[in-house]
Amino acid sequence: MLRFTKRADYGLMAIHYIAVHEDLGAVSAKRIADEFHIPSELLAKILQRLAKKKLITSQNGPKGGYVLARRPAEISVGDVVRALEGPVNIVSCLEDASDCPQMAHCNLRRPVQKIQAAITQVLDTMSLSELTGADVPELFTIKA
Repeated sequence: MLRFTKRADYGLMAIHYIAVHEDLGAVSAKRIADEFHIPSELLAKILQRLAKKKLITSQNGPKGGYVLARRPAEISVGDVVRALEGPVNIVSCLEDASDCPQMAHCNLRRPVQKIQAAITQVLDTMSLSELTGADVPELFTIKA
């Protein structure tokens, strides 16, 4: 089963919330934490990472908070996941420095690389603006 970490879950929830409410101006970390019952310290670290990767910007002051650094259509889900987790890897044996004892005999390496490429393609082509829409695609077609 493929799962996002809590950090990626919370980061996607937060940036989605910022995107949906961008017409109201900056969104405070406290507001997001309260809305989703996320520990505020953890959310603050997540928002700092997203700001460091220039996906959101911080605005100081009494009406401060966070806003998107670019339009929602210009930020992909893959951008957010990589900002929080680093490169997308579904198994560690695909990394060059892997010390897997089955490496010489594994017949799944190439198929898993194809799966990872397809997942990365989906994450990189799905933007925040698509996440804010109500439509859900029925099936993705994966090209080899």
